Amino acid sequence: MSFRRFLRATGSRSMSAKPRDEDIEDEYAGEVAVHPETHRPTYVWDTMKNRSSTGYRVVTPVCPDTPKPEGAVRFVCISDTHNQAARLIQTLPAGDVLIHAGDFTNTGRPSEVKRFNEFLGHLPHRHKIVIAGNHEVTFDRQLMTEQNSHVFMSFATALQEVKQEDWKHIPALLTNCTYLEDAEVNIMGFRIYGSPWQPEFCDWAFNLQRGQPLLDKWNLIPAGIDVLVTHGPPLGHGDLTTSKERAGCVELLTTVQRRVKPKYHIFGHIHEGYGVTTDNKTTFINASICTVNYSPSNKPIVFDLPTPKIPNMEAETSL
Repeated sequence: MSFRRFLRATGSRSMSAKPRDEDIEDEYAGEVAVHPETHRPTYVWDTMKNRSSTGYRVVTPVCPDTPKPEGAVRFVCISDTHNQAARLIQTLPAGDVLIHAGDFTNTGRPSEVKRFNEFLGHLPHRHKIVIAGNHEVTFDRQLMTEQNSHVFMSFATALQEVKQEDWKHIPALLTNCTYLEDAEVNIMGFRIYGSPWQPEFCDWAFNLQRGQPLLDKWNLIPAGIDVLVTHGPPLGHGDLTTSKERAGCVELLTTVQRRVKPKYHIFGHIHEGYGVTTDNKTTFINASICTVNYSPSNKPIVFDLPTPKIPNMEAETSL
């Protein structure tokens, strides 16, 4: 904030007076800017925790066997199944809406996508929402057009089955779900938004530099979304790696807390970050099924939301 704007914001308050917490919240509500230390997420999180209470706490997931409350919609969350989703078919909890937060394949080859789509087709869930992750290489139009990324060259042999023009039609192979890519859908009266982007990592799919490039994507998310689905985690929630470094996006956390304010934020990407946390306003779910060793050992996570009084049935399946 500029000094001139600071003067306008403080008004008649004394420059030496300590602003009230509610004044700070009102002043910054809805504002999202690139953090000056965005490339140091671990430092930013530690600073946030040291400066003030973040409301952070770990939450015990709802037992999938718990009966669904009357009049509620049950969401079942999974992510990072890496070609092993079929192993869940006998144990996947029942529910109304299934959400997969990306990395359902290893490279996004047509054969992998078709196999995942068949898995979805066998599930009883009324609605299935899917986004891509960094492993869905063929879903990233820019990466496939340029074909000069590190990951593309590394998997050139695996991607040989993808012809020059075929990759453009690969997302259409997902016929048994609603695929979201920077898009919103209304399901049973709930606004759900999906986005595949994450901070750059080894030049995989949907990688962007931290800071403004990622913030530009987060700015596409409408305010008032009920359930946000991203592949990558926000800073501080389900993003702690085995090296004890934070991998989450600073601007994604800021966007969630200051502007979008969803009831739930579902993601994956960091396998070792599996679990549920909250800031007392949004519940954050890292639904990675695979562990850091790619063993599909983590359980799906469920949550329930009361059915809206007046569901927008006309928009239920529209993008």
